[in-house]
Amino acid sequence: MRGRGRGGRAQEFALAAALEIAGLPKVWIAGIGTDGTDGPTDAAGAIVDGETVASARRKGLEPAQYLRRNDSYSFFERAGGHIVTGPTGTNVNDLYVMIVK
Repeated sequence: MRGRGRGGRAQEFALAAALEIAGLPKVWIAGIGTDGTDGPTDAAGAIVDGETVASARRKGLEPAQYLRRNDSYSFFERAGGHIVTGPTGTNVNDLYVMIVK
């Protein structure tokens, strides 16, 4: 890890994916920790789509800066997109999903 931000690997994955799919309609990507927490946060992960980056920029957020600081939690806290389930009591694996319609 390079930065001192908050978040975990599922949120970081989702933020990086948002930059890759920016502008693509009908594409959704989610990263989720099955135990209900991702890193030391209350979020299980995050979901993004092809509009996430544009929407964030309209709010004055630059996704790449958050990614460089490893601060995906703060990004999704401001931009929206967190998946919050609470602790599930089951830690099977991380789940990464892509849906293209």
